[in-house]
This record gives sequence, C-alpha cells and structure tokens, in this order.
Amino acid sequence: MDVELKDTIIDANTGADAIQRAPIVDYNTGKKCLRIGDISNQRSYNEWGYTEVNEENYKKYRLEKEDILIARTGSTIGINTFIEKDYKSVYNNGLIRLRIDKSKYNSKFIYYVIQTNKFKNYINGIAFGTTGQPNMKINDLLKFKFHYIPLYIQNKIVKILDNLDKKIELNNQINENLFRLGDSLYKEYFELKYELPKGWKVCKLKDVANNYDYKRKPMSSREREKHKGKYPYYGATSIIDYVEDYIFDGIYLLMGEDGTVITNEEKPVLQYIWGKNWVNNHAHVLKGNLISTEHLMFCLRNTNVRDIITGAVQPKINQENMNNIKIILADEETNKKFESIISVIIKQYKNNVEENKRLEKLRNTLLPKLMNGKIDLEKIKI
Repeated sequence: MDVELKDTIIDANTGADAIQRAPIVDYNTGKKCLRIGDISNQRSYNEWGYTEVNEENYKKYRLEKEDILIARTGSTIGINTFIEKDYKSVYNNGLIRLRIDKSKYNSKFIYYVIQTNKFKNYINGIAFGTTGQPNMKINDLLKFKFHYIPLYIQNKIVKILDNLDKKIELNNQINENLFRLGDSLYKEYFELKYELPKGWKVCKLKDVANNYDYKRKPMSSREREKHKGKYPYYGATSIIDYVEDYIFDGIYLLMGEDGTVITNEEKPVLQYIWGKNWVNNHAHVLKGNLISTEHLMFCLRNTNVRDIITGAVQPKINQENMNNIKIILADEETNKKFESIISVIIKQYKNNVEENKRLEKLRNTLLPKLMNGKIDLEKIKI
C-alpha cells in the first residue's frame, strides 16, 4: 500500500521572511536562523547566523527536535536536514518544515524516505518544470507517494541506518577537532608577536601556490544527471554529485568564491580534496608550490578575508584579490618541521573521510532495499 507524504504529518509550512520577520544580524541576539546555505554547506549550529525575531514569530517558527527541513527554491532545492534536538533558532522562508505524526510514523524514518532516489527524482520533476527559478510548492511536495511500512518495522530501519549516520557524524566531529588542532599548531609556529625571524619573509598567495581558476567548469543538475559516474563533482565546500569525467588529479585546496565565501569568523570557506575530481565555478582551485597544499590550507584557515571581499549584495572573492593574500613563509627547517607534524593530522583526516565514504555507500545500498521490503526485518532483532 502506498501513502502520500501529507498522510504522515501534523504540520507543514514555510519559514519566516528573511527581510521582515527574521533578518540576519551581526551581533549576538541569543537566537539564530537556519538558512538553505547552512544545510547545503553542512554548517553546525554554532555557525548559523544570529537573527532579530519577535516572540510571536519565534514561537511560530522555532526549530524543535525531530523537525524535518527541506529547501524549496534555488539550485539546491530538495536538500534537507533532520533536527536532532531543540534549538534556539527559527528557519527562513526558503525552507519547508515538516512535523511528523509520531503516533503513526517515526520522524527519522520519514527523513530517510526523503533520502531515496525516488524522492529526489520526484522533486526534480515538480521543481524544474519551468525555465525560471526552480521552486517547489508545499502541496506538490506533500503528494509524494511511498510504500507504507508498519511503525515497528520503521523503528528497526531507523536503528540500522541511524547507527551508520552516527558513526559518520562521529568521524566528522573528529575531523573538525583535527583541524582545530592543526590551527593551534599553525599559530604556535607562525603567529608572530614581534618582528620576522631571520630567513622568514612575507609573500603573496600567488608566490607560494598555483591558482587553477581557468579550469573550473559549471554543470547544471540536469547535466550531472546525464553524466553520472564515479568521480566527485565539487562545489565550494562539498561533493555535489559524481560524474563520468574529471579535470583534476592530485591534492588540491578549494576556496569558496562567492555567496558563502566566509564563515561567522570571517575565514575563507575551504575544502581539502585529493584524487580525481571535477570542480565547478564557485570555487578557486589551489595547489601549494613553495609550501605543501596542507600547509597552505592552515595558512588560509587562519587568514581574515574580510578586506578582500567585494560586492555589496553578493559577496565575492575575485582571483586578483585572492592572489594578493599575505602568507608568512618561514625558513626551510621550520616549514618542514610544521609539515611533518600536520601530515599525521591529514593522514587521520583522510582515513576518516575514506571510512565515511564506505559507510555512506553501505547506507545508500541498504536504504532502497529496506524501504521496498527486499530485506525482511519481521523476525530480526535489532
């Protein structure tokens, strides 16, 4: 028996208007606002922007445990997230919130339903039917149909998939801590209190790294669908898809170019990548020459880019401004000592990323089999 998404919910609505009801502000109000970019860039709660919102709208749009948020507009339409706990945060009107009827459905199970290819294909069908801005209406979203599964089986499915996701999240948290450790080591080695030591000098980014700006290539979601393959296709901060061809082969650093080019700490958005891949036109591609790419990454992670951002409406870091970023180049012995230490950090980071890829592949293999009943869970104790 098939059911519609509307049969599983007690409430579905869009969020607070980003200009009138929940504007982002640059000071601490004690309340935050979740936006599409926060989901697409996988930002933690600490990285969400603060907002000014009155008490009535705060109560109406506040994020609560087990809410499901889905992007309803833009190029990242359909991306979603599951709220694991109550937050002092609202969500803006680029998102649709679903609240599930927990007497009949496991909220996390519905979240996994919308991770399926069937759901993704459905979203593409209702959102990209016009030549204008991709857009999804709530009523159309709620007409999505899927196979009904009894609640006790839903709970078993969630237990299996959630354990995989928790291990993935643990690896992600470990990697965040590894990078923070790298930041601390960088400051210990290179943060100067007085004058430059003998043999040290201040260079520009273009002097210590190659910028492969000319090789970046955009690709629409429809084009990616036609060219599915095994090579990662990167945006500014994460894998968008997998395609059949690649441009880069090696170790590179991606630096966000526009839109979300800075975090709340005014640092550049960076992604460390390796292997064969394709990169779109929202990220600069860098490779260290006088210093390693890993060394370059920690240099940039500790660089304030506020002064080189242009654009009053859409923030942007152009190639010329980026190439003029100042980089401290130490003597050869200091550089080698630092790089030998961070190589251990990067090795563990890469191991965690590779393990996550395997776990994600396992989860994605299990997901459709569990949803369509190909794995019989009736007599299995989880």
